[in-house]
Amino acid sequence: MRAVVLALAALVACPAQAEFAPLFPGPATPTASRTEPMASYRLPVGAWRPEGLPVAVLEGALRQSAWQLPEIRLSTLEVLMALRGQLQGAGWTVLFECDTDACGGFDFRYETELLPEPEMHVDLSDFRYLAARLGEGGAARHLGLIVSRSPQAGFVHLTEIGPATASDLPLQPAMAPMTAPQQPGDPILPQPTTASDEIGAQLLARGAVALDDLAFESGAAVLAQGDYASLAALAGWLAANPGQRIALVGHTDATGGLAANIALSKRRADAVRARLVNGHGIAAGQLEAEGAGWLAPRAPNLTPEGRALNRRVEAVLLTTESDRP
Repeated sequence: MRAVVLALAALVACPAQAEFAPLFPGPATPTASRTEPMASYRLPVGAWRPEGLPVAVLEGALRQSAWQLPEIRLSTLEVLMALRGQLQGAGWTVLFECDTDACGGFDFRYETELLPEPEMHVDLSDFRYLAARLGEGGAARHLGLIVSRSPQAGFVHLTEIGPATASDLPLQPAMAPMTAPQQPGDPILPQPTTASDEIGAQLLARGAVALDDLAFESGAAVLAQGDYASLAALAGWLAANPGQRIALVGHTDATGGLAANIALSKRRADAVRARLVNGHGIAAGQLEAEGAGWLAPRAPNLTPEGRALNRRVEAVLLTTESDRP
């Protein structure tokens, strides 16, 4: 209890600068995190509706973290109430709060940028969201909390964005210094790599790569709207290598019959192929779409986390154009 009081006192003492450090009602294991010194983030501040999701477009230092609460018996409301109390005690103002269907269900979830499964699991039938602000004006900090659970564990996701400081920002000279021409015998300096380079390296080394950030509605083949980093990287590599061909292979978990799952996974692969062709300008001849159903799992189907890992679309490297019969 003394540690809790001290932590809250520290937050109150410097509200404009302090990051929110949640104190969980039980053991919690960090599962993933992401930080950016300067980023833009669309923080939901209202429920999803057909005309769109109300958001506050914020800029600053971004921090996202996810935790798993193993074997916790509390409901999502009880977990959120504990965290809400900490926020309010530290001076945060709640801007918006909602529960599952009142938030907008599937549409709200997939228009909210979160760390991916399985590190952050969101049950579309049981999640709660809260947005809050600390301070005013340019010094204000904002955050979004999502609490969900599986039968075995609870999950908490925190997004916090606040004003960047000079120490947060990478410094670069206004003009790159001039360098002498490369001379024979000079060491060859490494060139910066891009996401397209990295996905191409994985394809060439392993023959396949999972596009783990794609989001589909449960039991459906509609690819949710959004900018997917994996598709942008794959499209960049295919555009730079027009002779290469890719098979997009859909996979499901082991829920339901094989024939139905193969058909569903094929439709999901078709949706990804259409997005690459229509949204990224990739030649249709570079892409095929297939479905494997639940025949190639990468984790046991005994837990929600395992099933989430198995639901995916993979890019599989095929022969080049010159190798085709």
